[in-house]
Amino acid sequence: MPRRKRNAGSSSEGTEDSDFSADHEHTDRIETYGRTRRNTRLTRASLRLSQSSQDSSPVQISPTEVVTFSARRVTRSRSLQQGPPVTPKKYPLRQSRSSGSDTEQHVEGRRTRQHADQDESPPRTPTGNALSSESDIDVSSPNASPDESLAKELSLKDSGSDLSHRPKRRRFHESYNFNMKCPTPGCNSLGHLTGKHERHFSISGCPLFHNLSVDECKTRASSRDKQVEERTLSHRQDENRHDTRHQDHRQSHGNNREPLLENITSDYDLELFRKAQARASEDLEKLQGQVAEGSNMIKTIVFGRYELDTWYHSPYPEEYARLGRLYMCEFCLKYMKSLTILRRHMAKCVWKHPPGDEIYRKGNISVFEVDGKKNKIYCQNLCLLAKLFLDHKTLYYDVEPFLFYVMTEADNTGCHLVGYFSKEKNSFLNYNVSCILTMPQYMRQGYGKMLIDFSYLLSKVEEKVGSPERPLSDLGLISYRSYWKEVLLRYLNQFQGKEISIKEISQETAVNPVDIVSTLQSLQMLKYWKGKHLVLKRQDLIDDWKAKETKRGSSKTIEPTALKWTPPKGT
Repeated sequence: MPRRKRNAGSSSEGTEDSDFSADHEHTDRIETYGRTRRNTRLTRASLRLSQSSQDSSPVQISPTEVVTFSARRVTRSRSLQQGPPVTPKKYPLRQSRSSGSDTEQHVEGRRTRQHADQDESPPRTPTGNALSSESDIDVSSPNASPDESLAKELSLKDSGSDLSHRPKRRRFHESYNFNMKCPTPGCNSLGHLTGKHERHFSISGCPLFHNLSVDECKTRASSRDKQVEERTLSHRQDENRHDTRHQDHRQSHGNNREPLLENITSDYDLELFRKAQARASEDLEKLQGQVAEGSNMIKTIVFGRYELDTWYHSPYPEEYARLGRLYMCEFCLKYMKSLTILRRHMAKCVWKHPPGDEIYRKGNISVFEVDGKKNKIYCQNLCLLAKLFLDHKTLYYDVEPFLFYVMTEADNTGCHLVGYFSKEKNSFLNYNVSCILTMPQYMRQGYGKMLIDFSYLLSKVEEKVGSPERPLSDLGLISYRSYWKEVLLRYLNQFQGKEISIKEISQETAVNPVDIVSTLQSLQMLKYWKGKHLVLKRQDLIDDWKAKETKRGSSKTIEPTALKWTPPKGT
């Protein structure tokens, strides 16, 4: 059993103290927890006060008046009185700090302190328990002697004057004032604004401050409770009624009709929803009317900084074809539904020129060779775009057997699409052009003739005679006739001999003899005389061509030396 710590007591004789300590230690070792313990609890304040009282006014205390802590201590002190007097030896008081461990001496039960003067007793809490402070001395012993009571009273009276300068420690229950009153003048703190309490202590709950009486507050509280109950009951009834109607409606019509929307939300929100429904239905009717009026469902496209009107129908997917306007990236040719999607795409798109190899560059004009097998998606999008402006084009998705030559115009933002032409990798009829297109924003600026001239330049490098694939569109026929006319007039202007051959012209210009003959006939330069075909050299046409050539300049012409290209294998 652990050794108990001795509590501090008052001073006494040296013999008595030494005997007491030895006996007390021996008693602590043999006592058990089952025996009723007689303990004394002294607070820290009482110990300090006892020490100060001894130092300030020492009192001669006979051995019979010594405060004893147990019955055994009293017996030994009395037995020692019969012996010779011994000079009392005083010891300084020791303060033992209670920590709740085994060395602390516990007190079993509670003893109500009895004092003669009731005014000096501390105030009681609402639970009826006396307040405990540091100046309280609580000695609980069922067998306390009258000498112990007398010693306690003397110590309290002697130390009463020393407590005046020390403030009391406030407990939690002491911080609440049970005598609080309403701060409103003339109010007796009775009643409450809510009508559910008997008293109030603040302005917010004061009926008088709100110009009401206690009875009025109670009446209003009861009426509010009734309204809440009625509202709850009606809401439950409406929910039950709506659930019944909804089930009947679903059983009758299933998913063929819109669900019942009443009592789901407020009337204002329901009205806004109905207006939005009507507006969306009206817009849809207008869009369907535009689709039904013409075969071309896509009216306009946003392409770069241009908005282009379409000419013909193109087989875009149905979800895109129903839109009145289509948004396209001018670099990768991806098509989108809205401007917001286009802006997000342009912020992420890394393309600034067509895929493939750049085989020609002169100034800001470049031509890229794109293989339909390697860049299938780009070539398909290019064919769908071309169909919006070509009537006789029938090839959209089967792009693998073709090569695409895309002409671009470069600036600080990238290479912008000007036009393109496509040709078969292996053409049985030596067609050098399968499809050709100049974008509408670049038409009538000489780019069409540049594309045609570039196609014949490739035929010259391949040492072949080329011709465009039939049938030609209306604009294509006009462009090719104009190009063939310039080629023939340039050749005749440079020809110095007397006899000319169609075959020689074809080999020199890579133009098919059939195209040369049809052009000469349209210019009325081919005559049949005495069984022979004669080519007339009309100087007036040559002079007009020279004037136009001088006026036009050489900015929109193809330079053969700028071509860096080798014919693909198998062609």
